[in-house]
Amino acid sequence: MKLDKGTVHIVGDHIDTDQIYPGRYIEITNPAEISDHCLEGVDPSLRGRMKPGDFVVAGQNFGCGSSREHAAITLLHSGVGAVVAESFARIFYRNAINLGLPAIVCPGVSQKVTDGDEISLDVAEGLLINHSTGETLKCEQLSTYVMEILSNGGIKPLFRKRLLEKND
Repeated sequence: MKLDKGTVHIVGDHIDTDQIYPGRYIEITNPAEISDHCLEGVDPSLRGRMKPGDFVVAGQNFGCGSSREHAAITLLHSGVGAVVAESFARIFYRNAINLGLPAIVCPGVSQKVTDGDEISLDVAEGLLINHSTGETLKCEQLSTYVMEILSNGGIKPLFRKRLLEKND
């Protein structure tokens, strides 16, 4: 799975789920409407600058806080190509993967890219290429199972596919 060039949007360390998707919007259920509030708690203007395929880059502990799936849903439906961070909160990480949003651990990434850099990501190989600097970073490779979940668009589509194959 290779993700084409996209722009980096740096968000920092310890970005919690309420910063990713503010709790005051929790009653919204339409993913398109949810995406309107993506990262509003970090920077209310950020969503307006993001384009489909762009990357959110963070430092430590991205997605800490509540276990609500809304944080991953807002990123996914905003068109974020992947979230690349030095570390993730465990529940956010599973929610992202289960929904089909690549969450990539890349040690030192927050010191190696800057806001506005153009990068691409080879998820399968665990390589991040910073086209703005020419540097290539080694990220943690995802397991075969996680890659299967992502390539099917999430865990529910994967299980639907498996059930259909089983019933054929």
